[in-house]
Amino acid sequence: MRRSPAQTVSTGPLRAYAQVIRECIPAAAVCAYGAVVEMHSVTLDRALEETRTGDVWLFRGHSGPDRAIQTLSNSPVNHVGMTVAIEDLPPLMWHAELGDKLTDVWTSTNHRGVQLNDAREAVERWLHRYGQRCWLRQLTPEADREQENRLLRVIARMDGTPFPSTARLTLRWLRGQLPTTYDWVRGIPVVDGYVRESTRRRSAEQRKGRFESAYCAETVAVTYEEMGLIETEKRSNWFDPGRFWSGDGLPLLAPYQLGSEIAVVAG
Repeated sequence: MRRSPAQTVSTGPLRAYAQVIRECIPAAAVCAYGAVVEMHSVTLDRALEETRTGDVWLFRGHSGPDRAIQTLSNSPVNHVGMTVAIEDLPPLMWHAELGDKLTDVWTSTNHRGVQLNDAREAVERWLHRYGQRCWLRQLTPEADREQENRLLRVIARMDGTPFPSTARLTLRWLRGQLPTTYDWVRGIPVVDGYVRESTRRRSAEQRKGRFESAYCAETVAVTYEEMGLIETEKRSNWFDPGRFWSGDGLPLLAPYQLGSEIAVVAG
């Protein structure tokens, strides 16, 4: 079961600026039972001042498609993006979405699918235009220069990748939930190590190729794996936005961790 924010341990400097609010979490929104939990909150201005490369933005909406994603994936959220904050550039958001109203700063064009947008414009659009709620989780320790270089290579390779149709997205995600070869041999002496290494090599080769299409969680997962933040034998389509919620088991490599969710509000 994906846990509620009350069960998480927070890390990251943004927590020092957060205000504590009490919030009612309805049954089935995050867990099987309704609850009133403490949620930390910051303004968008403060979040943008403090966000760093690798931080995760999570969104929850109430439209039919949003609810469908949440229900299908048993997740409290339906969209995920990550911060790109390099040198003197303003914070950017790396994600994939159906909209094409924001300028992709990598290509200076407007297009659907995988894109790199101004983070303020992206969050404001999801808050106001789409009417979604937003949370930020901060990555610690900070990404280093080599990881940022890997990130830029992923952006150069994946930017502009189309967003899959609803049918293709559903089938793609469902296929990702099927057991992998490694799932069947896990724990078997000799075979375990051989299949694990073979699976990881194949996954690395696939990440370096061109994607026919990609959705939001897949984009962030591929980027995280290429940066050396996560390691998994799962396919990239195993990921959904809820995998980046604190109640799930995101396979982060030590010493990296994501802090608990901090609600981001306009203002």
